[in-house]
Amino acid sequence: MFSHVFVSVSDLERAFRFYDAVMKSLGIQLRFFDRERPWAGWHSPGEARPFFVICKPFNGQPHHPGNGQMVAFAAASRAAVRACYQIALDNGGTCEGPPGLRPEYHENYYGAYFRDPDGNKICVVSHVPALDDG
Repeated sequence: MFSHVFVSVSDLERAFRFYDAVMKSLGIQLRFFDRERPWAGWHSPGEARPFFVICKPFNGQPHHPGNGQMVAFAAASRAAVRACYQIALDNGGTCEGPPGLRPEYHENYYGAYFRDPDGNKICVVSHVPALDDG
């Protein structure tokens, strides 16, 4: 469905440290990092698209996080959701909802919500039933 998703940031180096740690925890690979543009992008292993990109706003205006906008990343398990959430907080993210079931979405929706250092809202979610990882 998606070709790519762009999220603007105010400080590429800070954002890169945050997102690189988050993406590594989910097994998402770095595709490019170019300080001159400035931008960085990641994609799923073995896939060219879709990819996720952080960048300074192209129009040169200051970054502003959108109200009601969120990017959600799939995690392989509930344990992966918890690990990614903790990595996000350890790298400058702020909590918007700790890991847990959200049965209002569906019975196996296990998600965590956080904001990156620029205030962009991110979700990490597993849609699979709990196995032995809680």
